[in-house]
Amino acid sequence: MHSNSEKTTAFKEAMANYPTGVTVVTAVDDNDNPIGLTVNSFASVSLEPLLVLWSIDKRVSTYETFKKIDQFAINLLADDQADIALLFARSHQDRFANCDWYHSQHQLPIIKGAMASLQCKTFKQIEAGDHTILIGEIIAIEVDKKGPLVYHERKMGALPDSFHE
Repeated sequence: MHSNSEKTTAFKEAMANYPTGVTVVTAVDDNDNPIGLTVNSFASVSLEPLLVLWSIDKRVSTYETFKKIDQFAINLLADDQADIALLFARSHQDRFANCDWYHSQHQLPIIKGAMASLQCKTFKQIEAGDHTILIGEIIAIEVDKKGPLVYHERKMGALPDSFHE
């Protein structure tokens, strides 16, 4: 039987080897200031209604704010936006001052150049270990025909051209 430490290490290794897309989840706080963070725990949930989910670590600085909000945007980053992913992964930077973005018709911060932005109203929150799962019902979608930014083995990049041959 493996110890918890060994299982945690093996879990991190397995998840690092599992490729995912990269997103930046954005919202506005009580003072109408934009907030956001890089997330790769994103998945579709349902077509009827249109639901998606993502999870947030209870230890991040914006956790309480995201718990209180009633809407958010999931910006699916394009393959040339690794710098945006890194910017929103750092906690000490003024993220929005260092990227191009705009307010949507729902007053949500949208990252310019993303391959898609899913604007959501909060549908449900589920406590799950050291994270909270936020489920959103999509209220607006913007799509740009671009390739996705992919995360694998702690690196980000585009899908190889051979993937589409």
